[in-house]
Amino acid sequence: MPGLPDAATLFRLAILSSVLVAFVAVVVLDRPRGRWGRRLRSRFVAGVPWGTLVSVAGVLAVYLFVQGGWANWYAPVTIPFRAWSYFYPLGMATAAFSHSGAGHLIGNLVGTLVLAPIAEYAWGHYPRRRGVQTFTSPLTNPYVRALVVFPAAVVCVGLFTAIFALGPVIGFSGVVFAFAGFALVRYPIATVVAVTAGNALRTLYGALRQPTVSTSAGPSYFSPWWADIAIQGHAIGLLAGVLLGTWLIRARGDERPSAARLVVGVVLFSIAQSLWAVYWYRGGETYVLYRAAGVALVVSLATLVAATVVASDRPLIPTPDDPDAVRAVPRWQVGATVLLLCTAALAGPAVPINLTTTASGDLPGDGDPIEVRGYEVTYAENVPNGMVSVVDVEAFGETTQVNTSGVIVRNRERGIWLTAVSKGRLNFAGTTTVRLGGVGWRETVRVERRGWSAIGGGTVYKVNLVYGERNVTAYASDPVQADPVVAGRNVSIEATPEGFRINVSVQNRSDTAPIPAVNGTASVGGLDFINSERGLYAITGATRVRVARAETYN
Repeated sequence: MPGLPDAATLFRLAILSSVLVAFVAVVVLDRPRGRWGRRLRSRFVAGVPWGTLVSVAGVLAVYLFVQGGWANWYAPVTIPFRAWSYFYPLGMATAAFSHSGAGHLIGNLVGTLVLAPIAEYAWGHYPRRRGVQTFTSPLTNPYVRALVVFPAAVVCVGLFTAIFALGPVIGFSGVVFAFAGFALVRYPIATVVAVTAGNALRTLYGALRQPTVSTSAGPSYFSPWWADIAIQGHAIGLLAGVLLGTWLIRARGDERPSAARLVVGVVLFSIAQSLWAVYWYRGGETYVLYRAAGVALVVSLATLVAATVVASDRPLIPTPDDPDAVRAVPRWQVGATVLLLCTAALAGPAVPINLTTTASGDLPGDGDPIEVRGYEVTYAENVPNGMVSVVDVEAFGETTQVNTSGVIVRNRERGIWLTAVSKGRLNFAGTTTVRLGGVGWRETVRVERRGWSAIGGGTVYKVNLVYGERNVTAYASDPVQADPVVAGRNVSIEATPEGFRINVSVQNRSDTAPIPAVNGTASVGGLDFINSERGLYAITGATRVRVARAETYN
């Protein structure tokens, strides 16, 4: 006799059943009688947003087959597919269509599925200008418009967001924001509703994937959530979409939404998508958030978009002789010009940065770096950031001359200089991996931190890099001395390439020996030491003093 499904399966069935019941209820209560289908077929071939589906398939293909996500769904290769420099075309070409992980990919695909159809609907597969016939040219053929023109526009916007993005960005979110900008100009409230629908879809996906979650309080390591957002890339994508949408409405003479709907729609969308989170990196895992300035910029942007879309074709300053003459620049073009200048101001700084190369010379670190097909991997602390510090800019009390600490990856041919793992994250985790690669290949370098905390005297540690048969010590910190003085002797812990050792000093004499294994003992400088699970103890006669303990990780 078959057994009952487990709890997770029952929860998934409950979710799917509730969604199905809700759908049936809406159909029965609304009795659309094909109204929804007719509306979609009036704009889409067979009522399907084919351009959106082709774009989603293309982004998914890059993740699966270019980044290696097919074999490593949660751990794709990312470093070579970022927009590092104009001198590295592969990164520039793939950055907008690559992703840092499965969660990043799913988030952008969901955003595309809810926002791109609105943009595609506003444009339409069928030309809407009077007197224009379909199938007479590639630009009017609905199949070409759906399967070629719309995806080609998506690719162009993706390349634009990568070429003019600050820093080594990765992800399709710039294009998703362009979809939103294009949709906001024509359907501002529907766009906000679509964003809410996207959040609902992500919640539904999470509930199906993991019906129940059990967790408990514990230590964690994280950077501020807003420090992981490519605000500049999102902003130029949104502005590009707004400009394209405004051009389309004006060219076709479409009905325009009210200023109130535009302002509300742009503000709600921008707040929901954290466009207000303007921040800067100060180095040393420190960030500064300009919250008030960001909110003011969002409201100003909404006002400017509304003024541009709703404004008439009348000149900004009519001539005295003929007030109705349109000899000067139309009012809406003034707003469009301001939007274009804003886009240029955001995108322009990326040009000199992307024209630079990474810092040259030897990499910092105590040992030779691990080399993998042109990549160099090492560990260093408080060294100039070889990517950010190339361009010296100071403004509002901040500067690009910042230092960094952590696992450093460099590839001179690709123009890559990256703090792949920060010092704080490695200190928290103890062990991590750095994935290197390119099209069709991937390699992994393991990073291990081990250390001892002297009682009252700080921590001594070393960082090893492991690749294949190689195991090198990339960094060893300075010795630390424990506070307790045992039988007139000072006890210090030192890092060596082989491991850690005890240094016992009295007056001008010192003696050293390796720290024994767990439950092992050693005699150093007239003291006995035992390494127990609770720490390293110094013993003399009947006196037993803990002088250090092994560093623990999470």
